[in-house]
Amino acid sequence: MPKENPKGLILSGGKGERLRPFTYTGAKQLVPIANKPVLFYAIEDLVGCGITDIGIVVGDTRAQVEKAVGDGTRFGARVTYIEQEAPLGIAHAVKIAADFLAGHPFVLYLGDNLVLGGVARFVQRFRGDSSNCWLLLKRVNTPESFGVAELVDGRVARVVEKPRRPASDLAVIGVYMFDHHVFEAVDQLRPSARGELEITDTIQYLIDKGLHVQTEVLDRYWIDTGKMDDILEANHVVLQTLTPANQGQVDERTRVYEPVILEKGARVVNSVLRGPLLIGQDTEVIDSYVAPFTSISHHCRLKGVRVGGSIILEHTSIEDIHWPIEHSLIGRYVTLRGGQAVGGSYSLTLGDHSQIEMPGA
Repeated sequence: MPKENPKGLILSGGKGERLRPFTYTGAKQLVPIANKPVLFYAIEDLVGCGITDIGIVVGDTRAQVEKAVGDGTRFGARVTYIEQEAPLGIAHAVKIAADFLAGHPFVLYLGDNLVLGGVARFVQRFRGDSSNCWLLLKRVNTPESFGVAELVDGRVARVVEKPRRPASDLAVIGVYMFDHHVFEAVDQLRPSARGELEITDTIQYLIDKGLHVQTEVLDRYWIDTGKMDDILEANHVVLQTLTPANQGQVDERTRVYEPVILEKGARVVNSVLRGPLLIGQDTEVIDSYVAPFTSISHHCRLKGVRVGGSIILEHTSIEDIHWPIEHSLIGRYVTLRGGQAVGGSYSLTLGDHSQIEMPGA
């Protein structure tokens, strides 16, 4: 019997410890991929599945998330915010969202996960079958870093959180689908050794009770953007999917190698742009070389800079840096100036409002 239309539950708490110092002043789910917060991809994916009643679980960065997302109208959704007192686990987030979910089937989406191409096909199958839970799996090189599914005769028999000796390379990714049986499961849980209510224990409870837990190995790109390298990789991948467009101004001395996106008000003078790359609204690029896989947010200024494979957030100024900036994550309202060419290149992780004057040679 088909299920009623699911609700959505997105987790946007957590402290982003693996992204420090970048996340000392900002929510990790608001770090942009191709100039769009990764959280927005999750919201848009759910709306694309026909899910418009969405709860967002928030913590210390609630004010930032609410300011960015609003009431959901801009996405065609209705958003309810659910306060989590501390990062006590994914299953804890489900437990405190019980009133919002009201027994409905739902899609649980970790707000720092990115699935290129979305999950609409899988949600449609969940809605139309008799399963109590759907898990999306992905083969990974480091399964010990994830929850891992063990399959027996094609069915999931066990799910283990970050096992020392993984029984498979099938990671459980951060998109789950549950019916009302999950609320019984989370009510029975006890905190793990790390003090959290684990979603893997929740799933194992459903399996042990003989409920129908369905799995599918994901056939598309997925990444958990919890670390800087992962964010830059996701930026690299997403930039390759965007359609070139020019709403800015490019002078006759500038050379452009597509695909390049210039947003409204962007201005490029005497520079080289080698795509794929994205330059945001009202950003200036002067006397600079911007290499592939770079996204620069709005209201930035780059002058006398070589940069590539990097993400630069809004209202940042980088001027007269005579060595290349590569594989870097640079926050909002950063000022970076000076320095002489010394050979090689530099990788930077700078939090919001950093001010650095590089010494000359």
